[in-house]
Amino acid sequence: MPVKPASASAPFAGPFALATLSAPDGPAFPALVTADSLVVDLRTALGDATLTVRGLLEGGEAVVDRLAGIAAGAAPAGRPLAEFRVHAPVEPRQVFQSGANYRQHVIDLHVAHRDPADDRPEEERRAEAAALMDRRAAEDLPYVFTGLPSALTGPYDDVVLPEWATKPDWELEVAAVIGRPAHRVSEAEALDHVFGYTIANDLTDRATVFRRDMPQIGTDWLRSKNAPGFTPLGPWIVPAASVPDPGALRLVLTLNGETMQDESARDMIFGVARLVSYISQSARLLPGDLVLTGSPAGNGMHWGRLLRDGDVMDASVTGLGSQRTRCVAEGAA
Repeated sequence: MPVKPASASAPFAGPFALATLSAPDGPAFPALVTADSLVVDLRTALGDATLTVRGLLEGGEAVVDRLAGIAAGAAPAGRPLAEFRVHAPVEPRQVFQSGANYRQHVIDLHVAHRDPADDRPEEERRAEAAALMDRRAAEDLPYVFTGLPSALTGPYDDVVLPEWATKPDWELEVAAVIGRPAHRVSEAEALDHVFGYTIANDLTDRATVFRRDMPQIGTDWLRSKNAPGFTPLGPWIVPAASVPDPGALRLVLTLNGETMQDESARDMIFGVARLVSYISQSARLLPGDLVLTGSPAGNGMHWGRLLRDGDVMDASVTGLGSQRTRCVAEGAA
C-alpha cells in the first residue's frame, strides 16, 4: 500500500487550492480544498458532471474568482479531506522539463567532474564555474526537453523502480501549471499565463541518461525519466495569486528522514517567467500543461546514495504542500 502523509492537512498558501481526489472505490473528480482541509466536489458546485481540473483551467481568467466564491461558502458543503485519496492534480497534454537550472547544483557538477590534470584549488575552480553560470544566465538559453504525462503519479503513491533502472535518483522541483494558452509570449507577459504551482519529483535513472552506443547523440530522456510513476505530482495546484514570488519558494527533500535537498528557488539560473517565455517561442503551451523548473543541489549522485527498495522520500515546497512516496522494487509492489 502507498505510504500516506502523516496527516491529511492542507498546508498550502492562500485560501484554497485545486486537487484531483476520489472517495474509496469512486471515480476521480476535480476538487477545491480549503485551507482548513474541507473538500468541495467541483462537478456539483459548477454543475458539470464531466468536469476535470484541466477542463476547469480551460475556463479562462474568470476561474479564480469563481473558485474564491466557492471557497468562501465551503463550510456547509465541505467534507473532510481525510475521507479522500489524493491523485496527481491535473492530467496535462504536455510536460516541459528544464535541466541544469540551479546555479549551485551545476557548480557542484562542474567541480566534481574536473579534468584529472586540473590541479587548481577547489575554490578557484568554483569561482570559474560561478562565472560561467553568471554568463549563462545573462547570455545563453534555458535547456528544456519534453516528458510524458504517463510518467505522472499521485503525491502519496508508491514509486516502482524498474529492474533496468540501476541508478534511480530524486529531483525535487517546482512545477508551473499553465492556465492560459501561451505562444510567443514575452518574459514580461509569461506569468500572466501561469494559473498556479505544484510539486514534482522528477525521478531519473542516471545509468541510462547517456547513450553509450551513440554518444554523439547525447542524452536519452525517454528511458531515464519516463517510466510509469517516475514523476510524483501534487498534491495541490496553488493559484499564482497565493504565490506572488515563486523565487521565494524553498524546496526540501528528505530520504528516510535525512535531509538531502534544501535550497531556495532563487538559485534558479532561469526563473519561471523566462522558462515559460522560452518554451512558448517554439511550442504552444495549453491549459493544464506543466513546466518543471529544474532541481537544486543535493541529488543522489551528489551524496553517492541512490534510491532502493523501501526508501521513503518526503518532499515539500513552501506554500505548495508536501509529498510522501515509497520506493518499491519491481516485482515487489
